[in-house]
Amino acid sequence: MDNYRFILSGGGTGGHIYPAIAIANELKKRFPEAEFLFVGAKDRMEMEKVPQAGYKIIGLWISGLQRKLTVKNLLFPLKLISSLIKARSIVSKFKPHVVIGTGGFASGPLLKMASQKGIPCILQEQNSYAGITNKLLASKVKKICVAYDGMDAFFPSDKVIKTGNPVRSSLLHLNHHSSEAYSFFELDPEKKTLLVLGGSLGARKINELIASQL
Repeated sequence: MDNYRFILSGGGTGGHIYPAIAIANELKKRFPEAEFLFVGAKDRMEMEKVPQAGYKIIGLWISGLQRKLTVKNLLFPLKLISSLIKARSIVSKFKPHVVIGTGGFASGPLLKMASQKGIPCILQEQNSYAGITNKLLASKVKKICVAYDGMDAFFPSDKVIKTGNPVRSSLLHLNHHSSEAYSFFELDPEKKTLLVLGGSLGARKINELIASQL
């Protein structure tokens, strides 16, 4: 049976989006006739990045809670109710065989509605410290794929499977020469180049630290 239907939900940061795209790409390779639908948060980067990867996406009116009292927090209950209603409609219409969540607040309403309908749900946690959405969803899913040991500190141990993090195949088969990179980033090949990698909410702090030492 190749005509599976998969919903993938997650976003807010590249750390949630790109693993979801990598999972979809691999599933598409294994099941060429399968249908895919992404569900993210309106006005977030997934609404641009997912279509660029060739997949359809629907946006929910949802955002995370702020640490202090703001207008956004006052709107959160309304956004949550709206997203739950829309998520239920999406699941009912698309009728997925499996729903996969990669974290981020958009995946919460979608996986909650899917699990209520008895649809098998899977989580993919990229980090060594589990995100709040995935922790809240842990009791509702069949399996939780993780990248690190010790994740049973956050999730039921009988659901945890250590799979590592999904990586897009385009990153595994790079054939570009260094001269292309120098040209693309406008770097001087006569000078040493320091590459600093950081993602999600820690990236700004890393950038500030490096900049202060230059």
